[in-house]
Amino acid sequence: MQRKISRRSIVKSGLIAGALLPTVGFISRNAAAATLPPLDPNDPTAKALGFINDATKVDTKTYPTFKPSQKCSTCAQYQGKAGDATAACTIFAGKSVPQGGWCQVWAQKS
Repeated sequence: MQRKISRRSIVKSGLIAGALLPTVGFISRNAAAATLPPLDPNDPTAKALGFINDATKVDTKTYPTFKPSQKCSTCAQYQGKAGDATAACTIFAGKSVPQGGWCQVWAQKS
């Protein structure tokens, strides 16, 4: 018994697959971001950039350009959404940073 496949079913399947593939990629990318290890403040790059986990503890004598409104969650490098406790940072690849952290590379999110 042979089953014929119609052109209509091939096109329909292709459209469904085309719609689902980007969704699957988005879900797996978000899951990967959630599993990033936290950045260690003693990491050489973190130390060089003055990274600190809690922006309220920044030494303003050492970093005179720091302003209290500056923290990772308001930085352009922070890859998280509002409300995320931690997220990836473009400066510290492969690591997550806390939303309340700070470093010298802070740049206003536009």
